[in-house]
Amino acid sequence: MIQTAASPAGDIATLSFEDALRALEDVVRQLESGEVPLDDSITLYERGEALRRLCQARLDAAQARIERIVAGADGQAAGTQPFDETGR
Repeated sequence: MIQTAASPAGDIATLSFEDALRALEDVVRQLESGEVPLDDSITLYERGEALRRLCQARLDAAQARIERIVAGADGQAAGTQPFDETGR
């Protein structure tokens, strides 16, 4: 099934990382199939790019949180610090 209707940006923003990744994979499959008309391919590409940006932002936020883990003298995690923009 070829889906060409792009969801508004607000709909994409509410997706979980896993749902956004699945939607992005679906977009890629549709584009790679070669069965989507050009205008619909452009719309799909734009949706895919919005999904990619969302996934990347979520991954960057998760990485920043992980990097905030405080290591003890023995190299083991001794605790965490809350991640916030001012602490970067």
